[in-house]
Formats: sequence, C-alpha cells, structure tokens
Amino acid sequence: MHFNKRRLSASTVYLIFSGANALFFATIVTVNLVYQVEVARLNPLQLVLVGTALEIVCFLCQVPTGVLADVYSRRLSVILGVFLVGAGFILEGSIPRFESIMLAQMLFGIGATFTDGAEQAWITDEVGELKVGPIFMRSTQVGLLGGFLGALLSVGLASIRLNLPLIVGGALYVLLAVFLLLFMPENGFRRAPKKERQSWREMGRTFVSGLRLIRGRPVLMTILGIELFYGLSSEGFDRLSRAHLLANFAFPTLGQLQPVVWFGIFSIVGTILTLGATEVVRRRVDTNKQRVVVRALFIMNVLNIVSVLVFALAGNFFLAVAAFLLYGVLRGVGHPIFMTWLAQNTDAKVRATVISTSGQMNALGQIVGGPPVGYIGTAISLRAAMVSVSVILSPVLLLLAYAFRKGKAQVVPADKEESAAPEVLETPELV
Repeated sequence: MHFNKRRLSASTVYLIFSGANALFFATIVTVNLVYQVEVARLNPLQLVLVGTALEIVCFLCQVPTGVLADVYSRRLSVILGVFLVGAGFILEGSIPRFESIMLAQMLFGIGATFTDGAEQAWITDEVGELKVGPIFMRSTQVGLLGGFLGALLSVGLASIRLNLPLIVGGALYVLLAVFLLLFMPENGFRRAPKKERQSWREMGRTFVSGLRLIRGRPVLMTILGIELFYGLSSEGFDRLSRAHLLANFAFPTLGQLQPVVWFGIFSIVGTILTLGATEVVRRRVDTNKQRVVVRALFIMNVLNIVSVLVFALAGNFFLAVAAFLLYGVLRGVGHPIFMTWLAQNTDAKVRATVISTSGQMNALGQIVGGPPVGYIGTAISLRAAMVSVSVILSPVLLLLAYAFRKGKAQVVPADKEESAAPEVLETPELV
C-alpha cells in the first residue's frame, strides 16, 4: 500500500494531516453541542453523561492504544484512529438519540487515543529528532488555519441542517484515513525484538519512580491537585455553557442567518483573541521565574472564576458572551503556562510519566465532577450549574497561594538542583 510514497514526503503528509484534522474537527465541534441540544434534545444531565463516557473511554484506552502503536505500527494506529473518529461522528449526526450519541462519543474517544501520541511519534521516526521541531511549529500554524476555515464551513453547513457538519466532517475523516492508507510512509519505525520486550519492566520502574517523585515534592502534589480541580470544573462548563446560552438568552438576528451562526462567530473570535493574548503573555511573563508563573496563574484563575459567575448570572446577551469568551481565552493562555510550571518541577527521566499522571488527574476530575453539575443543571437550572462550576474551581486559588508562598523564584535545572547553593535562590524555597 506504499506505492505512492515517493510522491509525498512524510513531512508533507504530516502537514496535510494536521491541517485536515483541524479543519474537519472544527467543522464538527463548532456546532456539535448545539446539535445535541437542539436536535437530539439532550437534557443537561445527559449532555454531561455523554462527556463523562468519552472521558472514561479516553482514561481507560490511553495507555493500551499507546502500547499498540509502539509495539506494532504508529502508521496503523493513526489510520485506525482517524477512521474510528469519522465513524463516530457519522453515527452521531445520523441518529439524534442519547444512546447513539453516547456510543458515537465512545468511538470518537477510542479513535482519539489511537492517534494521540502515535502521530507525533511517527513523524519523529520518519524525519529524525533534529528536524521534527520546525515541522511541529509549521503544523501548529497549518492547524490554526484549518480550524479557522472549519468554523466557517461548519456555520455554512449548519445553516442548511444542524446535523450536516457532523456527517460531512465524519465522512471527511474517513476519506482522510483512506488518504493516509495510500500515502503515509513508515520507514523509520522498527518493531522491538521479542527479547527486548522485557523493557516493560523498565517502564514499570520508571512509572514507580515518577510516583515517588510526586509524593516527595509538595509542589508536584499541589500541581496535581490543581489539575484535578480543573477537571472537576471544566466538564460541566464545556458541556452546558452552550445549552445555557441557548436556553436563557435571545440571540440577536443576523439577517436571514440562523442563530447557530453565532457559535461560529464565537469560535473565530475566540481563536483570534487567544492568539493575541498568548503573544502578550509570552512577552510579559518570565517563565524562568516560578513565582512570576504562579502569580500569573493566580490572576488568570481569579478572572476565570469571576467570568464564570458573570456568565451564570448575566441577564444581557453580550455580557454573557463576553464572559464566555474571556473564560475560553484565559484557559487557552493558561494551559501552556501551567504545563511549563509542571515541566520545570519534574526530573527529565520521569517527565513524561509525571505529565501523563497530570493528564489522568484532569480526566478523573471530569469523570467525577461532570455528573453532579449535570444533575444540578437538570434539577435546578443551568444558571445554578454554572455557579457550581465557579465554586468547584475556587480551591485552585488556595493551592496556588500555597505554591507561591513555598515557591522559589528561579528555575533550577533538574540535573543541577541538588548541587545548587541555597543562597542563589530567593526565599521561600520550593520544596
């Protein structure tokens, strides 16, 4: 199946994949939750349960699918994942029922875990570690453009029928899988010989070492606690915020265009604002000073809590939209800062393990926190559900205040941390 690989290099295939993936995904998710509310008529609890099922599948499948990619084939893992994602969204758009949407989201989750990590590992194998950095940067740019175009396409299709973005986007994913089957090379990957597969024991030792590091450093325990509360709060907001807008506000008319067009506008404006805010923060926040990083995260989370409260209680459409966009921008800007803080406090040998553990904590938070918020939205009101999101997020401020009080000012490389003289660090120290 590799007869065409000479015509397209691995880097070209990867950039096509990145742009297409972003375009197709934006086509779907721009109106996906609107479809679930307006066409499938899911109530708030059902909306959250769908998301919870997705998170459970991702939580359970992340490691097994990664192992399959490492043992058998990264190329096969990516192709299979893309196909499952497409099949899931075709199913969801075709049958607007709670049960089918739940199954469709589970297929999407399995597919996403097949591609997650495998695509990056594949292109790194093909071009080498020294050349992959610029390709990743270029793929990010291509992805942003694809996402922008996908939002526009989504609005156009949804103006005809709300399920069209899901069906068309899913079908395009299936075609992308066919394209990858025909053109995606795999020359750099080599299966490990059977005699070397005792490295599983080494993986187990690395995992245990990562857990010991976390237990031995209060700052890492604090970071994981923050990640848990991020997950506890985010699932309810992500699943119910659009339902809140649809249920409690009258959307201004845009000529003959349908109200769903507004969600495309929100996606486009949010992307532009996040890009601008990220550049401002990049220039003004010195990530080599951990107390500066923690202070920035504290301010962002204060604004996050306030924005969710305003979004929950606002009586004016444009005020609610402004709060909605502010929350999204702050999350987009805060994520790379948070990940930088996490990476700086982790030894290189177990960094991937610790970061993976952080992601698992977020997924666990979403699994545990989503259903109660969904129940509040169903039993009381969507406004009450949004207020509960802000309350759940509030303990993050206490954890960040603790981290700031215990934090050191400068970053000390992991391999030099033990030999660093105490006097070169500002007090109080990070322990």
